[in-house]
Amino acid sequence: MLKPIYPYYLASEACQPNSDLEVTDKFSGEVATRVALADANAIDAGIAAAVAATQAMREFAPYQRQAVLEHCVRRFRERYDELAMALCIEAGKPIRDARGEVTRLIDTFKVAAEEAVRINGEVLNLEISARAKGYRGFTRRVPIGPCSFISPFNFPLNLAAHKVAPGIAAGCPFVLKPASRTPIGALIIGEILAETDLPKGAFSVLPAHRDGADLFTTDDRLKLLSFTGSPGVGWDLKAKAGKKKVVLELGGNAACIIEPDQRDRLDKVVERVIFGAFYQSGQSCIGVQRILVHADIYSAFREKFVAATKKLVAGDPKDENTFIGPMIDVKEAQRLDEWIQEAVKSGATLLCGGKRDGAMLDASVLEGVDAKQKVNCMEAFGPVATLQSYSDFDEALRIVDESEFGLQAGIFTNDINQAMRAWDRLDVGGVVVGDVPSFRVDNMPYGGVKDSGLGREGIRYAIEDMTELRLLVLRDH
Repeated sequence: MLKPIYPYYLASEACQPNSDLEVTDKFSGEVATRVALADANAIDAGIAAAVAATQAMREFAPYQRQAVLEHCVRRFRERYDELAMALCIEAGKPIRDARGEVTRLIDTFKVAAEEAVRINGEVLNLEISARAKGYRGFTRRVPIGPCSFISPFNFPLNLAAHKVAPGIAAGCPFVLKPASRTPIGALIIGEILAETDLPKGAFSVLPAHRDGADLFTTDDRLKLLSFTGSPGVGWDLKAKAGKKKVVLELGGNAACIIEPDQRDRLDKVVERVIFGAFYQSGQSCIGVQRILVHADIYSAFREKFVAATKKLVAGDPKDENTFIGPMIDVKEAQRLDEWIQEAVKSGATLLCGGKRDGAMLDASVLEGVDAKQKVNCMEAFGPVATLQSYSDFDEALRIVDESEFGLQAGIFTNDINQAMRAWDRLDVGGVVVGDVPSFRVDNMPYGGVKDSGLGREGIRYAIEDMTELRLLVLRDH
């Protein structure tokens, strides 16, 4: 269970100036714990501490950074059940999904520990003409400096980890703002980091309300802003960020194409698409939202998919059998419920679901949805999927690309030529063949194009953003 109150971490130390932030159990709606809430003065102090720690972090050797990350891995394993239950309570994440996220947290820090000691440069051949004879070039990567990290509510452990772990590996001090609705996981990470010998001031974990957290974005002492969240907020932050580097991991309305050569394995395909559309109540930016099925197998897929959706168990996320838990709050459930009803009024057919009780929204499937309906063209971020048929693979690719988003797409096909054509043509950050776009392993480059963001996460790729190339030129005498 959760402790009654949690401190925030300012300049590497636990501080309890107040307990003003209430964190609710997302299923019961009751206050589960209270957290120290950072104000502008605390955020300013955290940034100042990160600036002061810049040189110490640069001198903190790679093997020392690795030791810190390895300590975190050990402690996460020891506190596995506690971390999973905290997720289950603060995010309403079904307990099986919560355990999966803790496993990914461990994976992410493990990969970062490995990468911490192999941030390498290269030797450059500068003798490209006679004037450069006798010159040699070398590059290495140096930490960019103090970083600002803003993480979202839907993966409060692992998406914070995708900023914190590469930041430590790269040698960057940081301030982290976890989502105010789900700060506990990040605070436990802070508690564990406080056990290490990171230089004083190297990190701060400061829950804050969005309207009081401008310094995370606007302060010129920060050299990088890494934000994961909604597109509207992300692009607004980029506009305010000034000269600092900005990495944005934003939203999507991911599509999945299912070709007729999948007829003999439809049960397996349905199983994966059910997972992609409805795991953790659909609150994933790469959740399957648009399902395109070839006309030859559309009826068979629809029948199996709708039947499987109706069998999903909804309820208390602490129950081992629960697959659909609450959305993050009642307001979000109301929004998506309204989108579903708007689509139905405009001519779509509701094949199942469509009922709401507070923050609980049934897993819902629609077909015949107009392309301009919000539930199709915007990010649903909840337990709803739309079905449509197509007759030509190139037509399906065109439909997938008719989106303002471009995060990942899934293609179920046995034809390698179609797989390569999708990879060539789709304007997305990643194409997953033989599985749903919801697939992610924590060392792969992950990110999108268009309104889905800028830059890539995945430890090695994040380290590249958190470091600068520094050149050395030597002239022979």
